[in-house]
Amino acid sequence: MRGVARKGYLYLTKISEEFNDLMSRLAPAFASNPGFNNAKDYIKGLMGSIERKNGWQMAEYLGSTTPYSLQQFIYRGTYDADMLMNTGREYIVEHLGDEDGVCVLDETGFLKKGEKSCGVSRQYTGTAGKVENCQIGVFLTYASKKGHCPIDRRLYMPKEWTQDSKRMKEARVPEEVDFRTKPQLGLRMIKTATEAGVPYRWIVGDCVYGNNRVIREWCERNQKSYVLCLSGAEYIDDDEQYTSIKDILNNLPEEGWLRASCGNGTKGERIYDWYIKEVAPPREEGFSRWLLVRRNPLDYSDLQAHICFALNGTTTEKLIEVAGMRWTVESCFEEAKSEVGMDEYEFRSYDGWYRHITFSCLALALLTIISGQSLETIGFQDYNPSESSLDEFKKKRNLLV
Repeated sequence: MRGVARKGYLYLTKISEEFNDLMSRLAPAFASNPGFNNAKDYIKGLMGSIERKNGWQMAEYLGSTTPYSLQQFIYRGTYDADMLMNTGREYIVEHLGDEDGVCVLDETGFLKKGEKSCGVSRQYTGTAGKVENCQIGVFLTYASKKGHCPIDRRLYMPKEWTQDSKRMKEARVPEEVDFRTKPQLGLRMIKTATEAGVPYRWIVGDCVYGNNRVIREWCERNQKSYVLCLSGAEYIDDDEQYTSIKDILNNLPEEGWLRASCGNGTKGERIYDWYIKEVAPPREEGFSRWLLVRRNPLDYSDLQAHICFALNGTTTEKLIEVAGMRWTVESCFEEAKSEVGMDEYEFRSYDGWYRHITFSCLALALLTIISGQSLETIGFQDYNPSESSLDEFKKKRNLLV
């Protein structure tokens, strides 16, 4: 029993040390001790064992009689959410960084009622699988063999918002904010990460970003490899002529397919059939382009095309591995929403969205890094939120409940 107690003590000590380390890094963003203390409480509340991470339940969990202090901290606090996110990115890279790292672009929806929440609109969201009244957040996540976490976020502002100055003012949107497409937001985050020295070799994303030639051209000019999904409507330079992906997928050969796994999923190895062909070479010396097609072995009509850019000699197995890294962003969204309340905010303003989302990203990073430092074999990234509660996960890992 002494050994068990000692082990538990060491884990609790490590959790406390890691939390204090992160908070000490964030401290310069706050002008006063009360603001800094509210930040600590907010992150603790998001990590807490409560059903919903709303103001009243977080306040009760933290021992406060009302949520007003935390709410005002988000509404009117004098601190910069981008400064916090930049510090969080440095913290994540220090623990998860790898020269072969992958930056993943994707978006997720936040379902809302009414018309007051900043950026809310009837728009398609994969969260619901249909058009819903929601906000859309565009995210850049970082993935390596050590784990994966969001390192940046942008709130998508539909044109109907940016063209309505009264509505923008009511939601306290800064005057300099104008309309940007999702790929434009995504590329801005990639550039920010690159300028900040984030170590990565690969960029992956779905068709929204893969179809965007500006993103692909930027990657090639900067010699950043990519494996990006393409929709059937996109055209590529194939055999000295531009051909639609739809036409290519309709005329795939029967031979030349490779059956391989692109990584582990919640139900085990994700095994698909893969076909690869080299397409028009890029201008960059020493690099090649390929078209990589993924096929469901149980349904040959289920196809997904990827355009790839990487160093000459890059193996098909490596491209398949990188293609499979796109699932990590879905894992991040599921974990962030189910475990640290990313979608449970009650704030309608522009700053409110950025502040809450940033604190959720920081809380998720802390959980991921703490679990990665445990001596147990199961990690936070291996844990499936749909199958067990966060409390059960923490107990298995000897983390605080």
